[in-house]
Amino acid sequence: MATETAKIGCLTVKSRIQCSVYVVSRFFFSYFYLIDPLLSILESPIEFLKGVGPQRGELLRKELEISTFGDLLYHYPYRYFDRTELLKISDLTDQMEYAQVAGTLINIGEEGSGRKSRLVATLYDDTGRIELLWFQGASWMRKSLREGEKYIVFGKVSSFNGNYNIAHPEIEPWNAAASVAGKQPVYSTTEKLRIKGITNRSFAKLTQALFEKIKPGDITEILPSELLRKYSLVNRYHALKWLHFPDSDEHEAVARHRLKWEELFLSQLMIARLRLQHTAQHGWKFTQVGAHFNEFFRLHLPFELTGAQKRVLREIRTDTGSGKQMNRLLQGDVGSGKTIVAVMTMLLALDNGFQACIMAPTEILAQQHYFSISGLLAPMGITVRLLTGSVKGKVRKEILGELADGSLKIVVGTHALIEDSVQFRNLGMAVIDEQHRFGVGQRARLWKKNEMPPHVLVMTATPIPRTLAMTLYGDLDISVIDELPPGRKEIKTVFRRDAGRMKVMEFIRSEVDLGRQAYIVYPLIEESEKMDYESLLAGYEQVKIWFDENRYKIAMVHGRQEAGERERNMQRFVKGEADVLVATTVIEVGVNVPNASVMLIESAERFGLSQMHQLRGRVGRGADQSYCILLTGNKISDESYKRIQIMVSTTDGFKIAEEDLKMRGPGDLYGTRQSGTLKFKLADIVMDGGILEETRQAALELLTQDPRLDLPQHQALKYALSQQGKESHWGKIS
Repeated sequence: MATETAKIGCLTVKSRIQCSVYVVSRFFFSYFYLIDPLLSILESPIEFLKGVGPQRGELLRKELEISTFGDLLYHYPYRYFDRTELLKISDLTDQMEYAQVAGTLINIGEEGSGRKSRLVATLYDDTGRIELLWFQGASWMRKSLREGEKYIVFGKVSSFNGNYNIAHPEIEPWNAAASVAGKQPVYSTTEKLRIKGITNRSFAKLTQALFEKIKPGDITEILPSELLRKYSLVNRYHALKWLHFPDSDEHEAVARHRLKWEELFLSQLMIARLRLQHTAQHGWKFTQVGAHFNEFFRLHLPFELTGAQKRVLREIRTDTGSGKQMNRLLQGDVGSGKTIVAVMTMLLALDNGFQACIMAPTEILAQQHYFSISGLLAPMGITVRLLTGSVKGKVRKEILGELADGSLKIVVGTHALIEDSVQFRNLGMAVIDEQHRFGVGQRARLWKKNEMPPHVLVMTATPIPRTLAMTLYGDLDISVIDELPPGRKEIKTVFRRDAGRMKVMEFIRSEVDLGRQAYIVYPLIEESEKMDYESLLAGYEQVKIWFDENRYKIAMVHGRQEAGERERNMQRFVKGEADVLVATTVIEVGVNVPNASVMLIESAERFGLSQMHQLRGRVGRGADQSYCILLTGNKISDESYKRIQIMVSTTDGFKIAEEDLKMRGPGDLYGTRQSGTLKFKLADIVMDGGILEETRQAALELLTQDPRLDLPQHQALKYALSQQGKESHWGKIS
């Protein structure tokens, strides 16, 4: 019995239990598979695959979430290595991701003791030698290695003190490895798996064993045959097989294309279905453009509308007159005139007997909108009220009463607008600014403020690249204001290192002496213990050295201040009572001070592109020439330098967003990586824009033909879509 147990590796109490569970579960799975032939082989527990077993199965489950045959099938290689290529040791460099060498193994021995013990060995050929290292599993590895024998070694090359080494290499006797040929897939794995002997070669063997077990019929084709023909896509079985084991570069390319196409098509199909749901939603019909809209357009516009603003207003008028609920995203770079469009959209609601609201994510931004909009509409006798968390008592009660009886037509507020106590008589238009800062539930509550949802105009000053907008906001109609109002001067952006700080401060002082104001923005709130950067507080003390407090007034704003203190300091700057505002990025969005002409971004290497662009947009709002100064340490990384050069070269927010997307990827850029909304295994919306366009069109055409996916040829697709939907948050995007 002991011998039998040892054969299956059950040497401990824990592993005996694992083996017992394995044997019992194997019996039951085999039984259910016999009585239910529809149960897919891909749902088989990974332990049942040849070469896995209970212990390896547990490791794969914990380390890579590979629990079934299907999980292994969809664990794609991320590159390939030609195992027929043998390098000489003298040709190795530490720039190589992976390398394969052959030689004789000598000097096998353990060094160190206890936890610090490791196994070392030397491999040499006729050109040189390299050290091999094993930090864990040393005893097990030593038993399998033979001094003076010839081996093939494969792994990542590193260097230490000028000498090359490979840690935890894949190593096989020369004879056993001699038969390896062609491309070997390289899979993402973990150190723990490598230590336990599950290497890239092991993965390849397991996947080979899987393909020996499954037949083409075991892999359901989810794409309808007409799509395969129209877009020249290979079938799913061959795509998966060729992706793991390509027998030519051409087969790898067609397999990768097919599977990327499938990923993007499923995402576009989900978005298209949401879009159809939106377009099916009845909305209030705005039948007329009346006195409010026309009077404002003819008499009260602060400047002539740009062509882009006129185009967007035409799109909004078409939407609101259709009898369907409008769901439109309005993108416009900082200073492009989105607020004017929002005001005229709200006047359209008033002309048709409805109320309108605009919701902003912060009290500062809400106040900014309130002052701006009430100033624009005061000559027309239209009252605008502000409702935020800090509005209390009699004033709050008054506003709530006016909203409920319909006498207040336009309200500006924060999330306070969605509280249950806020009741509108007839809300017809809701404008949501910087919507990515609101939760999904918060926005949904705003829709329930009338018996039929109000029209929704979502505004953002964060330019979104077209491919990303198609993926993140594909269920919304998108409008873009891509022109700046006439007379605006382009902001001059310059890059300076810390060595030039004195000249920078003298320049800012000269601008303030001309009667202008300046922002000085820091990335930190307190001094960092790890990095030699000036924090906001230390910076504030430094600024006072350059700007004598007897002559200049300085205000400071940061996130750790009490809301009241922060607001008072902000208002001092807005009203011109402070010459310089020292701040963190709390002023990134929405603050409008036309007299501010200088934005100094301290430690600019620590900011992302979009953040720097948003900060730059706080200046350039008046008639004076404005400046953005990017001040960095004397030494910065290549990537930081590239970001800063992009900022200096253009003020076009969409170009900056495209570059940011290329550098950081969509998940990092918009915080969606954790949510699963952009979780593609193969597709890249930056590099695969062409496929994205194609799949979007294909999704719209298919749903036009079969909106509910009820046709027999769409059943596999419908099921795949339902499974995909469980793992993502597509319904929560916009």
